[in-house]
Amino acid sequence: MSNMPFGPTYEEMLYPDKAPSEIRQKAIKALKENEMDPANLFNITWKDENNVVRKIILPKEVTGVEANIVVMLGNKFPSGAHKVGPAYSMLMEASIDGIVKPGKNTILGPSTGNFGIGTAYISKLMGYKSIIPMPDNMSKERYERIKKYGGELDLTPGTESDVILTVYRTIELKKNPTNYSLDQFELMSNYRFHRYVTGNSAIEAVRDVGNGRIACYAVCVGTAGTFAAGDEMKKAFPECKLVALEPYECPTLTKDARGQHRIEGIGDKLCSLIQNINNTDFVTLIHDDDAVKALKIMCDGKDVLVKMGVDPQVAEKYRDLFGVSGMANIIGAIKMAKYLKLGPGDNVMTIATDGFDRYHSVIEDLEQRYLETQDFVLERWAKDIFIEASEDNVHDFRTPIAKERLYEQKEQDWLKFGYSKDFLEKMKNQNYWEEEYNKIPEWNEKIMKMRGRTI
Repeated sequence: MSNMPFGPTYEEMLYPDKAPSEIRQKAIKALKENEMDPANLFNITWKDENNVVRKIILPKEVTGVEANIVVMLGNKFPSGAHKVGPAYSMLMEASIDGIVKPGKNTILGPSTGNFGIGTAYISKLMGYKSIIPMPDNMSKERYERIKKYGGELDLTPGTESDVILTVYRTIELKKNPTNYSLDQFELMSNYRFHRYVTGNSAIEAVRDVGNGRIACYAVCVGTAGTFAAGDEMKKAFPECKLVALEPYECPTLTKDARGQHRIEGIGDKLCSLIQNINNTDFVTLIHDDDAVKALKIMCDGKDVLVKMGVDPQVAEKYRDLFGVSGMANIIGAIKMAKYLKLGPGDNVMTIATDGFDRYHSVIEDLEQRYLETQDFVLERWAKDIFIEASEDNVHDFRTPIAKERLYEQKEQDWLKFGYSKDFLEKMKNQNYWEEEYNKIPEWNEKIMKMRGRTI
């Protein structure tokens, strides 16, 4: 016998103040004092202890555009990245349905980093063992964090772009019936978390910014979980353009091409099953080293930022707020603000997935590759990457022909994993996505009924 993990509903992740007061206060205390307290499950939210969405609006002195670049911050989620949210949602749904039980099943978290960290962390808090298949050439900080949370690493050859090998390894591991995989490219709980929790948090975040609407949402697309938030933004603001960002060095969606790159967390050489192609308006390419250079500017270029006109106290805070994919998101947001000719009242929403704590080794590698990284170099990089960001490599996917190419690619990627053409055909209809999203009230009820019970 074991107990059902005691965790939040989707509604409590969006509105943490709706959790029972005693639990909410315990969670706030745990976030500050004890990372491994299961009460931290109730800190899986974009909001701070005052129920305000964590966000910043980048200074126009840095972005060089009139539109507001609004960045929601994921580094204060338990385990340090917002990927912990979909990991929890997947595991909680499987626990509620009786597919897995604490103490009986081992959880697999195939990933290139943050999702693997989130899976190891969530599994530990919910009473499960975990195995994390991931490439063997990721940042050492990611491996250390997974081990810290009790996860067992199962490394596959390659780098960021070789996540497909972790998928194949996971298929092998799933032959053991006690192993259950949180397949983030496939499970709709990933979509539900981000559309409901991330999407509605973004809508709330801009209520007091500019015209109070979202003109564009630009994020890197790996599993397309974070991208799913755009479905809710487009529902609220039909004019909102949804932009999938991918590495220039690995243009899978734009050109059906593959390649190695340095933006950890994206560029996975496939079209994710849970990517809603119906709402994919643009795909924009980001040079991987631009994202790494931009992170160097934010973490070590305080004087450069101040010289550009940023308040010194603000510049100091930037050091810890971003990772590589977050900087790629910001670059993409700036590019799209220019491309769409957005003005002073317009808002471009994007995400900082994690913080700098897991990228020290990435910056060390940059400094070895570029022997000069003094301020005069960072000034040039800031001008080239931010202020003079180009409008090139923006690909329009709003036409039926362009969308059909993505549908064909999704079919090519997923038929080999056992999905039928009939199922993939259903995903072309927006009703499929609405039906999955509308399951949230049912899940809320199930979680409320079952949490903490003996199973």
